[in-house]
Amino acid sequence: MMVRLTDAWQDILQRRASNTETGAYPAPVRELLGEMAAAAVLLQSNIKFNGALVLQIFGDGPVKVAVAEVHSNLALRATASVQGHVSAGDTLADLVNVQGQGRCAITLDPQDRLPGQQPYQGVVPLNDAQGSGSLGSLAQVLQQYMHQSEQLDTTLVLAANDQVAAGLLIQRMPTKGVDNLAGATESEADARDALGENEDYRRIAALAASLTRDELLALDVDTVLRRLFWEEKLLRFVPQEGESGPHFACTCSRERVQSMLRSLGREEVQSVVAERGSVEVGCDYCGAQYSFDPVDVAQLFTDASHPAPGAMQ
Repeated sequence: MMVRLTDAWQDILQRRASNTETGAYPAPVRELLGEMAAAAVLLQSNIKFNGALVLQIFGDGPVKVAVAEVHSNLALRATASVQGHVSAGDTLADLVNVQGQGRCAITLDPQDRLPGQQPYQGVVPLNDAQGSGSLGSLAQVLQQYMHQSEQLDTTLVLAANDQVAAGLLIQRMPTKGVDNLAGATESEADARDALGENEDYRRIAALAASLTRDELLALDVDTVLRRLFWEEKLLRFVPQEGESGPHFACTCSRERVQSMLRSLGREEVQSVVAERGSVEVGCDYCGAQYSFDPVDVAQLFTDASHPAPGAMQ
């Protein structure tokens, strides 16, 4: 699978740059977040999950957390929290894994949860399998994640600049079901899987891994496929573009912010009003600003349908 994010990715960056309080992300953070956005779209498209796929990096460097969220309709958003200095040449380890405490998490949050159903989440460290050193790229982190958490051999090539966030995903899928339908025994299927399909995957993965960052960012999909797999039989499916393709969308709303404020409790929210005159809440994803004056805050906790936490109704 391949993805090229252009308008959606530029929209994310422009919204951040137009925020007068935060300003644009440093270049290494933009590159990391773009790779995360491309990877999240690839993963969501691959599993076709009915809900939100959330890719998160928790760091112990200047990037405390970076998040890319993609829904089943390929609506996406992304943000990062930067606290501290970021140098132009900073690597993944410099940004999020200085002391080896960085983590990568993938969460699958169903759109229509059943009662008591919790989101699925898998977490892996940003270090290599031996724990002896930091992985050098997000692609390596996700390849290790897929191998450890899902037992799937995966090859990822990711790249991002200020115009494009792009990715190529190659994954070895099990073929045992096909063999079983053909009447093969489990041992025969395993043997063919280990010999033929393994060799096919290694060859295709090696070709995919030869794709450079500059090629991935500059070349269109047809050119990439033709250059990499010119000896293979290719069947290209209809691309998802326009309204059915990846696009920026944010799920924040005034109602959600109101629910968050109620969860904080009357005393804490009113203390902010007493200190600042109002409560101002900004969305890190889209930049929307929500303001609540003293009348708004009073209404939050006097609405009979939304009693204050711990109050009797």
